Amino acid sequence: MKIHLLYAAVAALTCVAGCSEDEKEVIDTEYPVIAVDAADAFPKQCSTLKRGQSFTFRASLSDNVRLGSVSVDVHHNFDHHTHSTEVIECNMEPVKRPVNPFLLIKSFPIPEGLQQYQTAFELAVPADVDPGDYHFLIRLTDQEGWQTVKGLSIKIE
Repeated sequence: MKIHLLYAAVAALTCVAGCSEDEKEVIDTEYPVIAVDAADAFPKQCSTLKRGQSFTFRASLSDNVRLGSVSVDVHHNFDHHTHSTEVIECNMEPVKRPVNPFLLIKSFPIPEGLQQYQTAFELAVPADVDPGDYHFLIRLTDQEGWQTVKGLSIKIE
């Protein structure tokens, strides 16, 4: 047992001293980043979507090693619960009971091996959904499993 531990320690020290950068294992301990501050990013905090229309989900995604997957979750906020990660607060309509709320949970592909990716996914808002306050949650997971969530408050008219 002691010999195996000694062998492993010597092998690790040898690699630290003599391995190329490609041979050294990168340990990922950082969360991925979701940026919606670019001029063409959408939606942003307090954005408005129109019933019966499509929009393009645009955000800049990045990770220090490798991106994994991204998904969105759009659901009503008629009861004023919160997921917002933003400082700016939006004007809220009065609390109401949902009749036909919009619900969208969708994952999107990110090409393998990227550290940065710009989303451009077309999403449609059905014409018959309840207007009002909604949340637009973006979940970004890197290849190691670290996850970042950005919670935006939006309106559907």
